[in-house]
Amino acid sequence: MRNHVWMGAGLLAGLVLGLVAAATQNQLLLAIARGLRPIGTLFLNLLSMVVIPLVASAVFAGVAGLGNLTRLSRVGLRTVAFFWGTTLAAIVIGFAVGALILPHGAVDPDHQAALRAAALADSSFVRRAVEQIPSGARFVVELVPANPLRAAVDGNLLPVVVCVAIFAVAAATLPDAKRLVLTDLANATMAALIRIVHWVLLFAPLGICALVAPMVAQFGWAVVKAMGVYVLAVVVGITIFIGGVLLPTVAVVARVKVSRFLGASVNSMLMGFSTTSSLATLPTMLAAAEGDLKISRGVAGLVLPLGASVNRPGSALFQAIAVLFVTQLYGVPFGLPEAFQAGAAVFLASLAVASVPAASVVSLAPAFAATGLPLSGIALLSGLDSIPDMFRTMTNVTGHLTTAAVIARIEGEKIE
Repeated sequence: MRNHVWMGAGLLAGLVLGLVAAATQNQLLLAIARGLRPIGTLFLNLLSMVVIPLVASAVFAGVAGLGNLTRLSRVGLRTVAFFWGTTLAAIVIGFAVGALILPHGAVDPDHQAALRAAALADSSFVRRAVEQIPSGARFVVELVPANPLRAAVDGNLLPVVVCVAIFAVAAATLPDAKRLVLTDLANATMAALIRIVHWVLLFAPLGICALVAPMVAQFGWAVVKAMGVYVLAVVVGITIFIGGVLLPTVAVVARVKVSRFLGASVNSMLMGFSTTSSLATLPTMLAAAEGDLKISRGVAGLVLPLGASVNRPGSALFQAIAVLFVTQLYGVPFGLPEAFQAGAAVFLASLAVASVPAASVVSLAPAFAATGLPLSGIALLSGLDSIPDMFRTMTNVTGHLTTAAVIARIEGEKIE
């Protein structure tokens, strides 16, 4: 069977095992589900192990390989413009879907009170995480790392990308004889790292099952039942965004058949859904872009790592719905002025989601401040974040590959 079939089978096995364990409360099944957690962590660690060196080599090969600084700046500007356009579309869809669906899901008052109490009692970690989010001048300053190795060790990807991009731009100005030595080294490094990824993906079905089963066994259907309409709104919004924005863009602008694009992207989408990490999915996206879609390394090596760092349309859509959900939960008035302020805050936050636990949830703090929502709502959302996190990461991954296909076509590449 093809990789995506095996990965889908692993995902289904994890869901079934977790749901059966949660429904029956069978101690043996619960123990098996919990016992799989270290395997899932090992699988995720193996993927994460290659992310930083792969990002560095991919960005360098992509930027330096372009050679022409005029083309580099053109590709970069087009990429960022497309990121921003899809993010704004996602925010609008999120607010529209949330306004239509969320009012139909009244929360039980007793359960609502319990959730509020739990959020208030356990919001200290949210405050600490919010304090770690860089903003304003601090964010700009931290884009250029004083110590690139420290940024890499901390897993702070965006400063690493900036540092490598500066080095690659300098390399692009060198004579071809010297530039090709460096790009050949970067390409060879990428090839070795992708070979490691292929080895790791042999264990993807077991790893995905081990990631999903413990989480589902812990929460079961309780979360879905308690906040079903909220989760449904996120899923519906993401479905509309992928089906109504990303896929038509692939067909019309990139001129790639939707079936071909989905066939090339399904492995990455499943990986994003299971790992809830765009960074962990980056090796799979690079393989799909270069191997299946035939996008050049120059475009894929620049667009995909940059997308994994700053492009989060799925997160922006989720955040728009989450803001509406919490305003409804707490009974806070929410009109057009508040929607505009929250939308602006969500857009800015989506550009710099911090490397902290529940980052997409924690980065809602500016939107909460703009609309007068209590910070405890973030703690509440973090407890319900497992299911939405899967869908929004899958959407982010689809957005990265869509951008790569569009930019490649605009640059004159023949994808199909």
